[in-house]
Amino acid sequence: MMMGQNRPMIEISGLRKSFLLHNQGAARIDVLDDAQLSVAPGECVALTGASGAGKSTLMRMIYGNYLAAGGRIMVGEVDVASAEPREILALRRNTLGYVSQFLRVVPRVPTVDVVAEPLLRVGEEEATARDAAKEILAKVNLPERLWSLSPTTFSGGEQQRVNVARGFIHPYPAMLLDEPTASLDGTNREVVLGLIRAAKARGAAIVGIFHDEDARDQVCDREIDVTEFVPQRGAA
Repeated sequence: MMMGQNRPMIEISGLRKSFLLHNQGAARIDVLDDAQLSVAPGECVALTGASGAGKSTLMRMIYGNYLAAGGRIMVGEVDVASAEPREILALRRNTLGYVSQFLRVVPRVPTVDVVAEPLLRVGEEEATARDAAKEILAKVNLPERLWSLSPTTFSGGEQQRVNVARGFIHPYPAMLLDEPTASLDGTNREVVLGLIRAAKARGAAIVGIFHDEDARDQVCDREIDVTEFVPQRGAA
């Protein structure tokens, strides 16, 4: 999906989110109110704020995992806040990549196939997709002896590198990064920062959570304090 250089790839306006606590008498907890965010192609924006401020909630809303109580979440031409499930699945397949902190895969699937899957979903031939998976697995320094094994038994750092490889194998126009350098040593941290820089250079719009302040300073163009969108206690 091509976007004009001056047009945001990700644009959020008037976004609201609340949770109902069904085990506590349907009490409502307001989490975000009138959240605003705009990310241009080639820009990386960091979400900051204290633990519990709503950073992960906002990321999950952009990805379509959480429903919005109001407002818009435009990713390219799709409003995630009102999109049908099939539209969100198509968006994830073609446009919006996500590097999570946690590896969620089908057990016993070899790592090379886990990483190749995003290319297979967009119609790439199996041999080409597997070759690309091997190339990026080598780039993130995952030993070749592990490629044929399921990543479910890997260490935290190894699983994180699988997450990164899977997230960056397809040139998504928009990306969400949730602690992409977590659990990584210095060498592999620099590899991931290089992948982020390359994604920005090709025009990807990126929203990320980086508790690693040095990494954030190196790749992020600006910061958004999510605390600004937390509803005030007792407000009408």
